[in-house]
Amino acid sequence: MKEIVFLNPEYVSEEEMRSYRVREAARAVVFDADDNVALLHAIKNDYYKLPGGGLDDDTDKIVALKRECREELGCDVEVLGEIGIVNEWRKFCALHQISYCYVAKVVGDKGEPDFTEDEIAEGFEVVWFPYEKARNMLSESKAVEIEAREYMVPRDVAILEASKIRTTS
Repeated sequence: MKEIVFLNPEYVSEEEMRSYRVREAARAVVFDADDNVALLHAIKNDYYKLPGGGLDDDTDKIVALKRECREELGCDVEVLGEIGIVNEWRKFCALHQISYCYVAKVVGDKGEPDFTEDEIAEGFEVVWFPYEKARNMLSESKAVEIEAREYMVPRDVAILEASKIRTTS
């Protein structure tokens, strides 16, 4: 997969990078039948993000992505294609996160999400917006915590923009 974006806003050095733990994740830009994009709104900290999450050691990326979409969106999805990879170097928690990113569409009916306790505490809700509004909502997120402000929001804006290029070319 092609790299979408390399995030290193805390200026992690090459020496530091060698000691960081690695976390892999699968993420998606999910469209519904009306061409709206799924976002998760974290109400408590006022930011938006794309669905997806971490991979277990031997989990297939597509299987994990479908599981995450079922849990976070309450929907089954069909993966239509790859968008690319995002590399994040998070100094504040000594983490190299690699996100494998895809375009997907909802299959069947939209249901209710099954949020984790942490997601419930953040006030997560699923929202569906036309592409441009989704991009604006992501870009204008008012996140104050470093993880969302410096990593999740810029990552997801880059993924969404890359999906537009992949789906229109």
